[in-house]
Amino acid sequence: MIPFVDLRAQYREIQEEVKEAVARVLADAAYVLGSEVERFESEFADYCGVAHGVAVNSGTSALHLALLAAGVGPGDEVITVPFTFVATAATICYVGATPVFVDVDPVSYTLDPARIEAAITPRTRALIPVHLYGHPADMDPILEIARGRGLAVIEDAAQAHGSEYKGRPAGGLGDLGCFSFYPTKNLGACGEGGIVVTSDPVRAERVRLLRHWGQTDRYRHELLGFNYRMDGIQGAILRIKLRRLERWTEMRRAHAARYDKELANSGVGAPVEMPWARHVYHAYTVRSPARDALRDALADDGIQSAIHYPVPLHLQPIFSDLGYAPGAFPRAEAAADEVLCLPMFPELPADAPERIAACISKAQAKA
Repeated sequence: MIPFVDLRAQYREIQEEVKEAVARVLADAAYVLGSEVERFESEFADYCGVAHGVAVNSGTSALHLALLAAGVGPGDEVITVPFTFVATAATICYVGATPVFVDVDPVSYTLDPARIEAAITPRTRALIPVHLYGHPADMDPILEIARGRGLAVIEDAAQAHGSEYKGRPAGGLGDLGCFSFYPTKNLGACGEGGIVVTSDPVRAERVRLLRHWGQTDRYRHELLGFNYRMDGIQGAILRIKLRRLERWTEMRRAHAARYDKELANSGVGAPVEMPWARHVYHAYTVRSPARDALRDALADDGIQSAIHYPVPLHLQPIFSDLGYAPGAFPRAEAAADEVLCLPMFPELPADAPERIAACISKAQAKA
């Protein structure tokens, strides 16, 4: 069998360092926040080319606090894409604002800058471009629109650790960047985790207060905050993994290059890396009108795959009150019907892309 992801393989490489780091945290009794988290915050901020990192307990919490730090609240609107994980839009609702969806670019599956202006209203407060599957959104035109309109830009970089736009790290391009460290991410914790990165000291401090009950001093609460703190053990483990992230990224990119070669004549659409992008292949996503049959054929051959995401957000029951109907965002809907994510992780066997491509070619010939 070829698994979709193999977290055990990654752990085997680092298990001794992880055991030592966990033991160190336990010996220090630094269970919540603490020095390991502080060091990770600094190291990850440096990696993203920004001044501040504020670690939290999930990527969802990172988005929630970034919106609050940007001043988004009840009555506001936030523009984002319908082809993403639910957290992107759910957190907009958490702060009392309304998600306004814009269709995606048909190649990168990220926010189409050409469609933003038509969605802006007097209530628009922020934009959330999503760097989907490890590929960055086209940020320069997005930032130009935002600056001209006085809008905040919050990057959803949950799948884009190490991704770059014109040589600049994803997450460090807008006003705030949000990452997830869910275990399957390119940089994953051994549990949940997230971070907000920014070069704005005022917003960074606001996120720090909000993640820890809004406290300026012990039992002095200046803001209505939350319990969104990162565990010390996760900070220690993420520091170990961050030192290997670039090597793991290059391994992913090498696997992607092999997939590209083997799938060239298979009849499926392979992912495209834009000229201005560094794709980090959180997911290697192919596209086929016969997607479901293709997935079944792979499963019959012992190859796991996944669909991210089968139903775009504007067609989800929880967002039915927004008033979008089928056909509102045809590019997102077409992608949801056709994309399929193939096995992708640094330790993927070198011959796996060839075997997977052969299965796909065979299945496509029957379609």
